[in-house]
Amino acid sequence: MTSPKQPGSRQPRPEPTPGIVVVDKPAGWTSHDVVSRMRRLAQTKKVGHAGTLDPMATGVLIIGIGKATKLLTYIVGHGKTYEATVRLGQSTITDDAEGECVETVDASAVTDSQIADAVAGLTGSVLQVPSSVSAIKVDGQRAYKRVREGEDVVLAARPVTVSAFDVLAVRREGSLVDLDISVTVSSGTYVRALARDLGSALGVGGHLTALRRTAVGDIGVGRSTPLEELERVVDGGGPLPLIPLAEAAQAVMPARAVTEDEARALGFGQSIEGAGAEVLPGEHPVCVAIDPHGDAVAILQLKAGKLTPAVVFAPAVPGAQAQ
Repeated sequence: MTSPKQPGSRQPRPEPTPGIVVVDKPAGWTSHDVVSRMRRLAQTKKVGHAGTLDPMATGVLIIGIGKATKLLTYIVGHGKTYEATVRLGQSTITDDAEGECVETVDASAVTDSQIADAVAGLTGSVLQVPSSVSAIKVDGQRAYKRVREGEDVVLAARPVTVSAFDVLAVRREGSLVDLDISVTVSSGTYVRALARDLGSALGVGGHLTALRRTAVGDIGVGRSTPLEELERVVDGGGPLPLIPLAEAAQAVMPARAVTEDEARALGFGQSIEGAGAEVLPGEHPVCVAIDPHGDAVAILQLKAGKLTPAVVFAPAVPGAQAQ
């Protein structure tokens, strides 16, 4: 016989449908602002994002819903593509348009050839000093907070990869030169630091005046939805345009088909047999297990010649038998 519900007791909210939403972030919003709004729209606190965008930036912000938040760690590490505008001839304290201008230099004599040479020097594997107002922690405190408190913060250089750096347009207005650029960079690369370093290489200083993220890995802006449109859809009674968990996982890592018995074993946290070289090709350290129904069961890593779950999306049902 079922026990009567106690007065004041609250039923747990159903687990939200897992998946990712690709938001076209508006300017002026922090990534946390978007997460907060998505919690309301998805009606769950289980919401996170894969890679912060500065408030001035727009474009692809990947939001994980429900169990898909476990996938975000693996999305963050993928390369990112941006379109941006660099202003040569002005330097700012933040290396972007939100900071105070600290120096103005006549950049009108900079030639297209010199720009091309400087861009080439910042392409490939480079050491980059992040902006002093980044969110990197120094002795347990965010660098930007130390700068705001009056400290002179210089962060250590770190290796990054700029796999593509293209100048799309050059606009000259008086003593300033604006460059529209497209870059594809490794995770952890600061585009505003690229703008700063480009200006420094040309001897005139530079900063970022516009930034738009157009892709994270293979997930591009064409799959994104503006935040205002998402609100209209949900407030009108429609569902969020989720990319299903299995599809999202396969967009960022290889897939390994598993049988019902293997899926059950993975649900118990058990390892399964699998040839690593075939399942994890190239540089991929993990893969996603897909069951016969097309659902994502777990993220697998190779250990001691077996595929071991690093993340389990579908835990075994209580009462089921382990293999």
